[in-house]
Amino acid sequence: MGVIKLKNIKVFSYHGCLDEEGKIGSEYRIDLKVHGDLSHSAKTDKLADTIDYVHLNKIVKEEMAIRSKLLETVAERILNRIMKEIIMVQKAKVNVSKINPPIGGNVAMVSVSRKKSR
Repeated sequence: MGVIKLKNIKVFSYHGCLDEEGKIGSEYRIDLKVHGDLSHSAKTDKLADTIDYVHLNKIVKEEMAIRSKLLETVAERILNRIMKEIIMVQKAKVNVSKINPPIGGNVAMVSVSRKKSR
């Protein structure tokens, strides 16, 4: 088993329950961790034999571009696509964080974590 992590993926998106959030948008940080058998790719040195982190990043960016009210929904969509599209992934965990959320206080970020396994 091996682990691939994508840390601090930065995107600008329009998630949130407030109408203003859908208009002005916010900065987001996504952290992703996936587990899978990387022993074969370690021997072959072929991209086709591993979990492609470019594909993982693409999934994150595409799902973050679809407006949702809740970060939980976005996180679930990201995990569902990873499990559907990348069969080598056995477990995945995603953290979706909204930077400087509009909650009437000095809060650096609010985060939601979700995980899935086969």
